[in-house]
Amino acid sequence: MENSARQATRLDAIHGRYDPWLLAVSAALACAGVIMVGSASLGVAATHAVDPFYFLTRHLIFLSVGLGLGFWLMRTELKTIEQHNQWLLLVCVVLLLLVFVPVIGKQVNGAKRWINLGPASFQAVEAVKLLYIVWLASYLKRFSEDISATWGAMLKPIGVAVVLVALLLMQPDFGSSSLLLAITAGMLVLGGVNMPRMFGPVLIGLPVLAIIAIAEPYRVTRLTSFLNPWVDPFGTGYQLTNALMAVGRGEWTGVGLGASVQKLSYLPEAHTDFIMAVIGEEFGFAGVCTVVGLYVLLAGRALWIGLKCVEMRRHFSGYVAFGIALWMGLQSFVSIGVNLGLLPTKGLTLPMISYGGSSVLMSCAALGVLLRVSYELDRAQRQVARLRGEAGQGQGQGVASPAAAASNAGPAAPSNTRNHDNARGTSRLRQRVEPSLGRSA
Repeated sequence: MENSARQATRLDAIHGRYDPWLLAVSAALACAGVIMVGSASLGVAATHAVDPFYFLTRHLIFLSVGLGLGFWLMRTELKTIEQHNQWLLLVCVVLLLLVFVPVIGKQVNGAKRWINLGPASFQAVEAVKLLYIVWLASYLKRFSEDISATWGAMLKPIGVAVVLVALLLMQPDFGSSSLLLAITAGMLVLGGVNMPRMFGPVLIGLPVLAIIAIAEPYRVTRLTSFLNPWVDPFGTGYQLTNALMAVGRGEWTGVGLGASVQKLSYLPEAHTDFIMAVIGEEFGFAGVCTVVGLYVLLAGRALWIGLKCVEMRRHFSGYVAFGIALWMGLQSFVSIGVNLGLLPTKGLTLPMISYGGSSVLMSCAALGVLLRVSYELDRAQRQVARLRGEAGQGQGQGVASPAAAASNAGPAAPSNTRNHDNARGTSRLRQRVEPSLGRSA
C-alpha cells in the first residue's frame, strides 16, 4: 500500500508540455490578425468617420480578453469540462433563442444573429460551435460502441444538429448551418460510424440543403454571381470583382504592407469577410501561401494529436481535437475560397485573423482547449514512460516481477500472470483503439 501511494504521488507530480507547434501557429495567426486588421481597417474607419485605429484598438481588446479565456481553458482539466457536457448543449439552444428576444437580440443587415451586450455585440453561433463540439465529443465517447452498430445512436447527434441548424436558418445564417452539419458529419466518421448507414442521412440532407439554398433570392444570386462576377461588376458581382482585383494586383510578392488600394472603400468588409483579399494584395502569392500553410499546419497538427489521444484510449480528448480541427480547417477553407472566387460568398470570418469580437474570443477559447488536449496527452505519455521505466529497472535489478512470482506457483500460471503483468500500467497501450474512419467493425 505504501509503495502504491508513493507511485501515485510520483505520477501525479508529472506535468505535461503544451505542443510547441500549436503554440507557434496560434501566436503566428494572432500576430497576423493584428497586423492585417490594422492595415485593412484604415479605409473602413474613414468610411465610418472614426479614428483610424478604432477597429484595431477594439480588435486588441477582444484579443486580450480571448487570450485570457484561452489561458484559463489551458489550465482547466478536460474531465471538468466533460462533466458539464449536457449543460453545454442546453446553453447552445438558449444562445440561439436569445437572438430572437426583443432588446436582448440585435438585428444587423436584416439578420438576427447577435446578442446585445451594451458596448459590444456577441454572435451566438461562435460560442455554439465550440460548445457543440464538446458535447458531441462526449457523446461519441459514451456511445463509441453503439455509434457503429445502431441507427438510434447515430441519428441522435444528427437530430441535435438539425435542431441547431433550424434555429440558425431562422436568423438566417446558411453559412454557419452548413459548417455545423459538416463538423457533425466529420466527427461521426472519425468516431467510427457505419458508413452505409451514414449515406442515408447524407442523401436526404443534400437535397434539403439545396432547396433551402435556392429558396431565398439573395442566395440564388450569390450562387450564380460567383460563376461569372464580371457580368454585373457594379451589382451582384461587386464584392467578388473587387476581391479578385486585389488578389491579382498583389501578383507574387504583393504591393507592400499598407499599400493596398482596394481596401480604401472599394472592397466591402475588407477587415472581416474579405481580409484575405487584402493579404493577397499586400503580400501577394507568397503571403496567401503562408496563411494557407498556417491553417494546414493547425488543422493537421490537431488531427495528429486527436489520433494519438484515441490510440491511448483518451477518446473524449481525441474527439475534441478532431472537432476543433474540422472547425478551423473548414471555416478557413471556405473563407479563403470565397476571397479567391472559388466558392459563393458566405459570411464566415478567417479564424484569428479577421476582425470580430465573437470570432476572436471563441477562436482563442478553442485553441486553449486544443492546447489543453496536447498538455494532457503529453502528461499521459510521460506517466506511461515512467511506469515502463520503473518496471524495467525493477526487473534489471533482480526484483521479482509479478509475472515471475506467479510463474513459480505452478505450471498453469504463466499464461494468466503474463496478462496480469501487462495490465500493470501498460494495458492502455497494449490494447489500442484505432479510429475506424467509418469502416464497419
